[in-house]
Order: sequence, then structure tokens, then C-alpha cells
Amino acid sequence: MNKTIHGHIAAFLTILIWGTTFISTKVLLRNFEPVEILFIRFMIGYMALWCVCPRRLNIRERKQEWYFAAAGLCGVTLYYLFENIALTYTLASNVGVIISIAPFFTVIFSCLFLHDKRPKTRFFVGFLIALTGIFLISFGGDKDLQLNPMGDLLAVIAAMIWAAFSTITKKISGFGYNTIQTTRRTFFYGLIFMVPALFLMDFHIELMQFASLKNVLNLLFLGFGASALCFVTWNLAVKILGSVKTSVYIYMVPVITAVTSALILHEKLTMTIILGIVLTLIGLFLSEDRKTEKHTAKTKEYKVYAGTK
Repeated sequence: MNKTIHGHIAAFLTILIWGTTFISTKVLLRNFEPVEILFIRFMIGYMALWCVCPRRLNIRERKQEWYFAAAGLCGVTLYYLFENIALTYTLASNVGVIISIAPFFTVIFSCLFLHDKRPKTRFFVGFLIALTGIFLISFGGDKDLQLNPMGDLLAVIAAMIWAAFSTITKKISGFGYNTIQTTRRTFFYGLIFMVPALFLMDFHIELMQFASLKNVLNLLFLGFGASALCFVTWNLAVKILGSVKTSVYIYMVPVITAVTSALILHEKLTMTIILGIVLTLIGLFLSEDRKTEKHTAKTKEYKVYAGTK
């Protein structure tokens, strides 16, 4: 049970930081292009992980390398590129709601590729309640619902890509390697796959962009916190809890974003948004299916006890 608690803490810490990254990104977008922010933050994260664990990861089987490459392609390169491109076609509020369906796709991929058991009705009820709450948070202020097929479709693809990343991460966790080393390997492939995008997009770094201390601090936060630390804690949570249980914490991102917007940017918290926060938290609680966890723990405890009799 202590291990399970550590998994939940790791997932919550990850989402707590990821839910506040929009502030740093918003500041940096005044002087940097999205692809520039993306490349710099993961390069900082990659180097940070080398400093924390300077040992080389020795792969036991060559085919395992394909999983690391797939994780880097999905979780680092494609997800963020699709999300950023989607933002150019549709509203950020639309993307926020659509990305939150990632746990649904994670369930499908886990059942298909990891042969996990299909979640009970409780999970899907929680999913619908949380999605309703996220919708209220996203459109409970002055924003109006606007459908933009191209951007919304790209956001759906981004959600599917993140679900694929979580599923691959769960597979990698079964290899028995150090989490920091596996995360660093994932970053390596993510950066490699990102290189072609640098030539296709407006990537042009100048020293003047780093003249502002505010820019440097925000890049360091995204690099050390949102990339190096959060991907390690996310992968650790997936390793302990599984891809499905960890993915439902994505529901918390709009909640944290709404709260930090009110505290830091002084944006208004309407009653609709507060209701959305409450519904999202209820949906998260239901989707976690904690009763199952307790029952499993008691069953294991009984088996251990019975074995000592």
C-alpha cells in the first residue's frame, strides 16, 4: 500500500507542475516560437537527467530499443507538435477539453496491447462526470464554444498519441531498468525525431532571447521541472499504478490551471467553473476505483497471512 501511495503522490506532483506550465509557456511565447520552447526544454531536461544519473543504460535486448524510440516519438515529439499545431487552428479551451479524453484511449490501448482487464462501469461514469466538469471549466467564463474541425481533430490525435505513450511507458517499466535512465533514453529519441521539425518550422535561436532573466527562469522551470522531474515521476507512477490509473490524473490539469489562473493571473472564478472543478474531482475519484485497490490489497494480505499459517 505504501508503494501505491507513492505512485499516487508521483502522479499528483506531476500534474500539479504540468497544470502550471501554461504560465511559463505564455510568457516565453512573447520571444520564442513553440518549437523553440519545445526543443530547449527537453534538451535541458536531457542534460539534467545525465547529471542526476551519469550512468549509461545498457539495453539487454535489441528489440527493447524500439520501445524507447516509440516512446520518444510519441511522448516528446508528436504529442507536443500536434498539440501546438492544434492551438493554431482552434481555441486553447477546446484543446484542454479534448486532451482530457486521453484516459479513454489509454483504456483501449491497455486492453489491446497490454491485455489488461476492462475497467468496470465506475471508470466510465467517472470519465463522463470528469469530462463534463472539464467542459464547464473550459467554457464557464467568457469563452464561447466554437467548433474548429481541423484543430479539434489534431487535438484528438494528440490525446491518442499520449495514450500510446502511456501504454508504451508501462511496457518499458516491465524491463526492470532505472526510471531516470529510461526517461533519459526516451528524451534522447524525442530530440532526435524533433530535428526534422526544426527545419520545417520557424526555429531560429538568438542570444538576445536569453537576455531576459524571466525567460531564462521559465525555460529552466520547463526544463528541470516540467520535463526532467515530471517525466520521471509520471513514468514512476505508470510503473506503480499502471497506465490507466495514472492517466486519469490528466483530469486534474484544467482544475490546477483554473486555480493558478485565479491566484497568479487574477482571472475570474465563476460559479460554473467552481462547479466544473467539483465535478472533475468527483470524476477523478470514481475513475480511480479505490475500492478495487483496497480489495486487492486485502486479498494479497490474506494470501500472505494464509501462507504463513
